[in-house]
Amino acid sequence: MTALNWVDIGRSVTKLRAVIPEDAFTAAILGSQRMGNGIVINAEGLVLTIGYLMTEATDVWLSNADGREVAAHPLAYDQVTGFGLVLPLQKLNLPAIAFGNSAALGMGSEVHVLSAHEFAAPQSARVLARREFAGAWEYLLEEAIFAAPAHPHWSGAALVDEQGALVGLGSLLVREMIAGEEINANMFVPIDLLKPILESLQTQGHADRRPRPWLGVYAVELTGKVYVTGVVDGGPAQSADIREGDVITQVAEHEVNSLPEFYKRMWELGPAGSAVPLTTVRGGTRLHLNVRSVDRGALLKRPQAH
Repeated sequence: MTALNWVDIGRSVTKLRAVIPEDAFTAAILGSQRMGNGIVINAEGLVLTIGYLMTEATDVWLSNADGREVAAHPLAYDQVTGFGLVLPLQKLNLPAIAFGNSAALGMGSEVHVLSAHEFAAPQSARVLARREFAGAWEYLLEEAIFAAPAHPHWSGAALVDEQGALVGLGSLLVREMIAGEEINANMFVPIDLLKPILESLQTQGHADRRPRPWLGVYAVELTGKVYVTGVVDGGPAQSADIREGDVITQVAEHEVNSLPEFYKRMWELGPAGSAVPLTTVRGGTRLHLNVRSVDRGALLKRPQAH
């Protein structure tokens, strides 16, 4: 196989800097100054990034290895997958990276992680697992990619296969158990999830699907139980008197013993705005609560038109 030109491939990755208003919905959790990576994915210079970097941004800046910085418009954020799109307002003059096939990755597959931090050489890694991932913030991926060693600058980093094609987008630093030892790893969102929604993200600013119900609850799964670890101020869960420490045992008439079960049962009830009946246990007392869900996207600041 011909050796890949990593210098050329690496030119598709840019630094991304975003400024978010202090009063934005996500500012308290994600901060008002965010930095990470973006990846050029088409000939027009469209940039893919992880959505939490650019959601509610008023200003986005992209820069390459030469230090040139270009203003960009936050075009779209898909909360289901976590993908974000940014449109540069001037020509980047950077090559686009080709999409690969993330479904072809298996345990042990050799991959490479490209980050714009100091525009260093790619870091080699191996796929540790392909499995479901449930985040505490009402987020679920059916088959996330986990790879190690962990890259220290993972946010929006490019996961590239041995052919130099993009197969995943850097999302999180996680802990994985390997041969009885816990190690740092990265979780990547599979690029295959972007392909069916890319056109609607570009043209509509959102994926062509109904918004999911959102409660504004943070939760973890421990020993087969779903514990509430926090609620969003002013969110539906707080309004329904769900509290930190509550154990969620049922959604409607269905028992739930894991975060994925909790989310799937909630999302099955209908689109955003649907009522979500929950049964919780608080201090030994069983409570039946009815939560009126909302569209989380409606709470976020909209990008300014350019």
